[in-house]
Amino acid sequence: MKLTITRQNLHSGLGAVSASIPTRTTLPVLSNVLLETEGDALWISGTDLDVWIRIKVPAQIVEGGAITIPGRKLQELTRELPDEPVDLHIRGHQVEIDCGYSRIKLNGLPSEEFPELPAIEFEEGWKVPEKSLHTLINTTSFAVSQEESRPILNGVLWELDDGRMSMVATNGHRLARTAVKVDSTGGRRADLIVPPAALAQVARIFDGDGELSVARGGNHLGFCSDTQEVYTRLIEGKYPNYEQVIPKDNDKSARVSRTSMEAAVRRIAVVASASTRRVKLAFENDRVHLDAMTPDLGEAHDEVELDYQGDGIEIGFNANYLLEVLGKMPTEEVKLSFKTPERATTIEPVDGDMEYLCLIMPLRLVD
Repeated sequence: MKLTITRQNLHSGLGAVSASIPTRTTLPVLSNVLLETEGDALWISGTDLDVWIRIKVPAQIVEGGAITIPGRKLQELTRELPDEPVDLHIRGHQVEIDCGYSRIKLNGLPSEEFPELPAIEFEEGWKVPEKSLHTLINTTSFAVSQEESRPILNGVLWELDDGRMSMVATNGHRLARTAVKVDSTGGRRADLIVPPAALAQVARIFDGDGELSVARGGNHLGFCSDTQEVYTRLIEGKYPNYEQVIPKDNDKSARVSRTSMEAAVRRIAVVASASTRRVKLAFENDRVHLDAMTPDLGEAHDEVELDYQGDGIEIGFNANYLLEVLGKMPTEEVKLSFKTPERATTIEPVDGDMEYLCLIMPLRLVD
């Protein structure tokens, strides 16, 4: 293999795949990136065996070929090279890198040792707008469970249907669901459970206004554009029926400024218990009273004006969950709906373009 590439193209390609390179591994080849030529381009690939990232960058190919070389070392090197053309030349299992007066040799491993990409036929998949996918990921994946005892909740449920797609995530104490309308996706209906780490890479890599091809192959899911590809393992199993926990009969509601409520919760959360993070919200006609107390630390009180409908109610929340949800709301005005202090509270944007709902389970106000 022999080629010439701009320092910037090589560095940006390595930066895109670097998140898939594990920091520690018992397989030396996983610390490497795969470099392989195709036409007038260089493909750069990295994987930790859960997520694969593959990026195509322009290059002048003199002689085709493939090799794997240490990914982080190559990225570090390209950061320090002068802004001049970079020549790469494979000699055996070693890559010679020439740039200006600099000449570096890095030892590599045969390309055959690099894990194969999952076998996926994108012609049989779905067409998904990048912006819509961004919206779904950014408003739901924060709510996944971190506990390994329920692995199914460690993933995000992605529901794909013709003309509509939604994502749902929950840890049993909070839930986030977003749905968007799209033109025909072109594929059959599917429910997929995707690891949030993979979705984070998808959101990072595909950040434009274009359209993605998405397809499933066995227990893997692939995302593909002309120059970028991401593959991930899926989480197997059946996602719980989340619809049954979303209350349909909440008869009390409050409309409030998101920024005012968020600021007040942040203030009183300073003295909330480190173990429960509990804050009390007491809703009445035109305001909500917010209180937090920790016996050996102190107490805090705040008030926020709002528009409230229904009988007064006192309800406890985990301040962290409440702040996370408020921070994801796309509108300045938000609506909180309640039934009783023991039932789930829903939080939604007011007059927004997005079909978005979050749910928080309350905390007991008496220990």
